[in-house]
Order: sequence, then structure tokens, then C-alpha cells
Amino acid sequence: MKLFLSLALVALSLTVFSKDYKVTSPDGQIAVTVSVDTQIKWSATVNNQAIFTNNTLSLDLGTSVLGTNPKLVSAKNTSVKSVVQTVVAVKSKTIDNTYNQLNLVFKPNYAVSFRVFDNGVAYRFETSLKENITVKNEEIGLNFAGDYGVLFPEEETLYSHYERLYLDQKISSLQAGRFSSLPTLVKADNNIKIGITEADLFDYPCLFLEATGKAAFKSKYPKVILKADPKGDREIQNIQEADYIAKTSGTRTFPWRVFMISTEDARLVENQMVFLLSRECKLAETSWIKPGLVAWDWWNENNVYGVDFKAGLDTKTYKYYIDFASKNNIPYIILDEGWTKSTTNIKEANPDLNIQELIAYGKSKNVDIILWCLWNPLDADMDAILDIYAKWGAKGIKTDFMARSEQYMVNFYERTAKACADRKLLVDFHGAFKPSGMARAYPNIINHEGVKGMENTKWSKDITPEHDVTLCFTRMLAGPMDFTPGAMHNKNEKDYSISFSNPMSLGTRCHQVAMYVCYDAPVQMLCDSPSNYYKETETTSFISKMPTVWDETKVLDAKVGDYILMARHKDNNWYLGAMTDWTARSLNIDFSFLGDGTYEIEIMQDGINAEKSGNDYKRIVKQVTKADKIKIDLAKGGGWAAICKKI
Repeated sequence: MKLFLSLALVALSLTVFSKDYKVTSPDGQIAVTVSVDTQIKWSATVNNQAIFTNNTLSLDLGTSVLGTNPKLVSAKNTSVKSVVQTVVAVKSKTIDNTYNQLNLVFKPNYAVSFRVFDNGVAYRFETSLKENITVKNEEIGLNFAGDYGVLFPEEETLYSHYERLYLDQKISSLQAGRFSSLPTLVKADNNIKIGITEADLFDYPCLFLEATGKAAFKSKYPKVILKADPKGDREIQNIQEADYIAKTSGTRTFPWRVFMISTEDARLVENQMVFLLSRECKLAETSWIKPGLVAWDWWNENNVYGVDFKAGLDTKTYKYYIDFASKNNIPYIILDEGWTKSTTNIKEANPDLNIQELIAYGKSKNVDIILWCLWNPLDADMDAILDIYAKWGAKGIKTDFMARSEQYMVNFYERTAKACADRKLLVDFHGAFKPSGMARAYPNIINHEGVKGMENTKWSKDITPEHDVTLCFTRMLAGPMDFTPGAMHNKNEKDYSISFSNPMSLGTRCHQVAMYVCYDAPVQMLCDSPSNYYKETETTSFISKMPTVWDETKVLDAKVGDYILMARHKDNNWYLGAMTDWTARSLNIDFSFLGDGTYEIEIMQDGINAEKSGNDYKRIVKQVTKADKIKIDLAKGGGWAAICKKI
């Protein structure tokens, strides 16, 4: 009898622990079911339509695998409704932070939390182990409920700048072993879109997704680098990797695995889950962090004209940039590659440039200077170098050519952000992996590249209007992107040519102008030569009025890869931007989002001949109220932008 009762209790115990746990979004439209059996698996539905089925997760610590044969201790559902204030208002000053959460606690001392918002799902591991741990692998198995489409930023190597085009394919058509960086965008049935990325990444490698040859992805990570030899001043070779992906604290939270979900393409672009899921600000004082426009030298190769000096990487040329910035109320210029004595000696300026004179001149004109540097010499002597830059009076750094995302490199980002914050310096990470929430903890991280942006026009034809629009629904889901817009030579496909010293853009002038509204970038570039901007005073005047941070963002109309129409609110004014791919189209704007009263609207629209001459545009000034509705026409590769000022 005792044996029978014991067996019965064991069976009952197995029944209790082999069960499903559910958590839904606050509006009830997204439902997640977590099954705890011999594995932890989860599935998700949107409006009762399955999108994920039996996704798997585990954390391999070498000596044990958390998530395999799990021993559940407790399951708890909680709800949160709050509002988060932003330090740097990338999309908005405040963000609604309403979600439901399921927290599953297991022996020995680990947990898995699922958090469900109205616009997505996220989960992560959490451990409370006394000793440091070695992570061999974190399994993420994503099994889709159908053979969906995907915009896949395929990578050739894990040592990447994250500058990819997006392949538009069925998931199952991707041969097993092919892999991508993040974010990726999955296009499910009934217009459901799933943006996949990660948040709250620290002391851990970046996640990549690997194809399986089926309607499924699995996780892939760069391993810890044990040894590597330099190759030139910015690459490595003869790399020896460990058989693990991280050595880290046994008591910690791991990155959130983020799945942004929307049935409307416009709502997808408004998603701010990465910020909400990341660590809160670690800086005690942030008033010194000032977003703004920045004049940039490298894209235009210091190609100035109509001056009485020979242009180059020297004091006179950069004073010209400062004068231009000052005249147009642009708060920053960047000194990019070439200002230092060499790319490895970044403590001294080149002999033709008096850096202290230049910084002092800029300050007299209300223009501050951001300094470029390679990451590896910065990493080797960070405190001494940043002390020098701060003593000179620089306002920030643009560090470049990391092209890695293993644990050491992720930690380099945080060390750099903290060291810069200690000296009140901004940071722009170039040659970088995608943002993953660290800018919430360190809001002096003012931008990331990690995007195939305008610089590529100097050597390729990859930066098309379709690519430009697609970025709003893919790369920009992760956070701000240093795309570097502002080209003044604008061409159609027939007339476009590649030029390193006199680069141009594909698409119209107004397509470029609209990027200043459509792209998130707290420090946003003007990539072209001041000489070209002086010739194009109407466009320059319009761009220079653009904020780079926003009180509120509304996407009025959008279709992935085809077009986008956005409205941004800042103080009492509204700023609108629209971009299209190579298809000309008309869009309708309902101005009901405006406040009461009358607004003066200044419009930059494609000219009647814009499809033949990309530089053709028309500027219009008139009045509108919230009762108005207008139709706008976008040329092939075109755009439209407007500034609405309260009268």
C-alpha cells in the first residue's frame, strides 16, 4: 500500500509539473502558452491564429543544461501598467509600459520570464548561481506555424559590420546553415509581421539566426576569442575561438529575446520594446547630453570649392565646416578618419591640423566637435585617450571598425559608454552591431551604425529607394541608425554613377529630405559638402530646421518595403515625411492629429520632372488645420516632407 501511494504521488507530481502556463497581452490579442515537460517550450497566437508552435529554449552551462528536464518550483502571473520617461527621446518623450508577465522559477536557482505587451512578446533566462558560469550555448529554436516570408539580412561571417541587404524569401527556402544578423522581419499570414531582435544585451554575445531548411530558425553566436593576430590597423586574422560563448556572473539576467508583433505595418515602426526591456539609466546626471544635427566630412571627402585655400584634412578646411554649421544652427561637426597623426596614434592631430585651435574656434561659433577613432587603439589606452579629448574640449567620439559582436566586444561598448559618460562625452558606434538597449542605460550612446547606409553609394548601387524604405521596418526596429542622409546630387537609375569623391544618391531630393523625419537618429548627419549645401540654400534651410528627437511619433500609413508616411511632434510643431520605393504613388494625409488652431505648413515635394531629374523639387507654403485632408504625390524613388508650425 505504501509503495502504491508513493507511486501515485510521483504520478500526480509529474502530472502537475507537465502542464501549460498561459499569459496574454493586456488587450487579449496575443496569447503565449508555455509547456513545462521534459523541455520548456512555448507557442504563441495572434487573434487565435498560431504564429509559433513549440519553440524550444535552454541554457547550456557545460555541467548542466537549464531548461532540460526542468524542475518547476513556482509559476506566477503579474501585470504592470506604467509610463517610462526617456532621457533621449528617440521616438517619444514617454513610452507606455503596460504588459502581463509569467515568471517560472526552477531548480537549481534559475527562472524564465515571459513578458507580453499589446505589440509583442519577449522572454529571457535569469540565474541566481553563486559561482561564475561558462555558457556553452543558449538554444533558441523558433518553429513557425506556417512557411512564412522573411526579410533576411544574410551574413557571410560572424565578424560583421551588420551592413546587409534584406533577402525577401520563404523561410524554408533558406538552405540549412545560412544565417543572418538581427533584426529580421518575418511576414506571417493575415498581414501579421514579427520583428525579431534582442534587448538588454550586456556581458554576452550578440544573437544571430540560422536557417534550418524548414520553417524554423535556430540560434547562433560568436564564440569567445582566445587569440587573434592583427591584420592591418583594423582587422584580425588567425583567430582562435573557445568552445563557449561567454564566461559571466552566475547571478544575472540574460538578454531578452524580442518578438515585435503587429497586424498593421505602421504600428510595427512605432514599437519601442527594445528600450522598455533594457536596463534603466545608470547615469546620475544627463542634462549635458544634447542631440542634434551634425555636419560630416568623410562622405563628401572634404570636397569643398569656391574657397581661397586648398581643401584637405587641415585647420582651414574644418573652420569652413564650422562656419557652415554655425550659419545653419547645426550644433556639431565630425572630424572623421584622417584628423589624427595616424590611425593608431589617436592622441595627436596630424601636422596640418591644430585641434585645440579648431575646438576653440568651434565653441566661439556655438559648434562642438566629435572626433573619430579606431576602436582598437582606443581600447588599448582608453582612459588616457578620453582624458585628452575631454581636456581639448571635444564633445564626443565616433569609434569605428569593431566588426565583431562576441562577449569581449559587447563589453567594449559598455566600457566605452561608461568611460565617455564619466567625461561627459557622446558616443557614436560606427562599424558596429545593431543597438540592443544599452543606450537606455547609457543615453550618451547617441547613435549606432550597423546599417547599410549612404556611405555605400561611394562604391555600389545598393542603396536604392526600396532599401531606404525597408530599413524603417527592419534595422530601425532595434534602435537609432547612423544612415547619414543628406545627398544633394540625386539621380534616377539611368543617370546614377558611382563616384568616391563626388558621390550621389539614388532617388529624388525630397526622398533624401524625408529621411530627416523618417529615420531615428538623435545625432543625424548632413553627409554632403558644405559647398553643395550653400548652393542648395532652400533645401539646406529646410533640413537645418529638423529636430533629431521627438515628443511623439505617429506612422500615418506604411507598407513594408514599399512606402512610409510619418508625423513627428516636437514642442508646438509637427514634422512630416514620406518615402516610396521605385513605384510612384499617391498618399492621403488626414491632419486630424494637429492641435486646435491654424498651422503654417512648409512643404518640400517632388517636382513635376523629378523622375527625370532627381534634383527637381517644389517648395510650397500654405496654411492647414486639423480639419484638412490632402493628397500628396511621390515620384519614382521619391519623397515628401513638411514642417507644420503653429501660428
